[in-house]
Amino acid sequence: MRYPENFITELVERSDIVDVVSGYVRLGKKSGSNMFGLCPFHSEKTPSFSVSPDKQIYHCFGCGKGGGVINFIMEIENLSFPEAVEFLARRAGMPVPEEENDAESRKRARMLALNRDAARFFYEQLSSPGGQAARDYMAKRRIGPVTAKNFGLGFAPDSWDSLRKAMRAKGYTDFEMADAGLLRKRENTGFYDTFRNRLMFPVIDVRGNVIGFSGRILGDGEPKYMNSPETLVFNKSRNLFALNLAKKSKCGYIILSEGNIDVVSLHQAGFDSAVASLGTSLTPEQARLLSRYTDQVIIAYDNDGAGQKAAQRAIGILEKLDVKVKVLRMSGAKDPDEFIRLRGADAFRNLLDASENQVDYRLKSVTDKYDLAVDEQKVAFLKEATDLVARLPNGMERQVYAMRVADLAGVARDAVSGEVERRRRRMIRSAQKTTEREQTRPERLIQPDGRALRYEDAASAAAEEGVIRLLSIDASLAKNVPLPDPEDFSAPALGKIYRIIRGRVERGESVDANLLGQDLSADELSLLVRIQQKPEILSRGEQALRDYIKKIEERKDARQQGTDLLALQQKLKETKGYRG
Repeated sequence: MRYPENFITELVERSDIVDVVSGYVRLGKKSGSNMFGLCPFHSEKTPSFSVSPDKQIYHCFGCGKGGGVINFIMEIENLSFPEAVEFLARRAGMPVPEEENDAESRKRARMLALNRDAARFFYEQLSSPGGQAARDYMAKRRIGPVTAKNFGLGFAPDSWDSLRKAMRAKGYTDFEMADAGLLRKRENTGFYDTFRNRLMFPVIDVRGNVIGFSGRILGDGEPKYMNSPETLVFNKSRNLFALNLAKKSKCGYIILSEGNIDVVSLHQAGFDSAVASLGTSLTPEQARLLSRYTDQVIIAYDNDGAGQKAAQRAIGILEKLDVKVKVLRMSGAKDPDEFIRLRGADAFRNLLDASENQVDYRLKSVTDKYDLAVDEQKVAFLKEATDLVARLPNGMERQVYAMRVADLAGVARDAVSGEVERRRRRMIRSAQKTTEREQTRPERLIQPDGRALRYEDAASAAAEEGVIRLLSIDASLAKNVPLPDPEDFSAPALGKIYRIIRGRVERGESVDANLLGQDLSADELSLLVRIQQKPEILSRGEQALRDYIKKIEERKDARQQGTDLLALQQKLKETKGYRG
């Protein structure tokens, strides 16, 4: 739907971008009037995410994302434009104009309603006579009824169409259920239930919506766990099981485990900050999601080789964010669920208190690989350990761990400290050279950050950006300068942005980025903000606009000539006797 501009303008005025962004990003460092923080959309250690209170926009100089407050909510909460408007309107206490949402929003709302009704169906089946197998399994795993209710656990009957029949009775179609991942289609004989004879774990997002399901099989068969497929509302790499509960915890940290049962057991034992990834290793998107709710994560993965490998990977992702990472080491149990059943909650709490910081954990993992009594292995240990320590950002931390490495290997502390700093200088020089190479490539400088938006003609695109930038800054420049047609632009994305801005300029309307979210995609709006952020000398704005337009026309003529030559070449190829 299209909202009235006066409504959008008022909504933006009542949704200060600094206040909204501060709910997700710790803004601190200031440069001029702008505030900076770590970008919530990509992993970084140096703040490059800028928020302008004056312009009411954000822009990341690292990943290129940008826009206004509505666009920010769309990106951070994974919402459509109408849903982001409703989100901010609720926050501001504003009524939303009474009109129907667009087709995608209606479909999204319908799918969420279907998931909610399916979750209720599974929950009811758990207490039915047919749910005895699921109740027996829960008793075996010591999952009590209160915990089952808190998580909304349910049972998918061992039937081909029990859910299908129940949802059809509520008015949902087979195709709607298939789109939500609740049904699968046979080749020629219709649809059947995706989840059968499974203990069901609804996946609930931080807003309380049921977005998908995870089912644990109760008998023999594979896979042991089954998750909903990717849908309009469910993306497993961007969500975490039980984060809707863990975000309310007052303990100050989040426990990251591998499985749903581990999470349920931890919550039942009083550890209400446990979450798990959804059938995947921790992803950068999940790590950034965690960083919105905590600055400390304790990794409690399974006590086996795969769990240790997954922990190392998770550390590598989390350490790129402003998050402290600790790792829990278990002995005598393969996972948190088994440990709690065997040793109890107090013993697990002691494990949490004794959890190692990620550097200790990784250094011990390196140490365990080598026999330090053998000179050859000692040298290999020193190479790997000094490389690990050299990557630590804090100088004092590097010094402390360099001394520990030296003591472990039985060599001089000065030698190890010197080697650590030499390796760090090499790493910095290598990173600087890589950055310089990227920054000195003209094509890289002009190309937009969104992968879907590419420039085929860099020279023309630079001029096209200039036209957009000047019209955004000072629309009056267009009064005395004949503007080009959008079709003259070489880059489709720039042509679209220019067409919208030119139309608004001609109608005397504002070109505020917050008002363009209804017409531009997230990538296109980020591109516009990036263009607007580049410097431009307005004292000669009219002449600069003419120069940009002249370059666009020249490049258009050059492209047309190239097209004509290709057409001539093709014609010659089709002529008898021609040899290309």
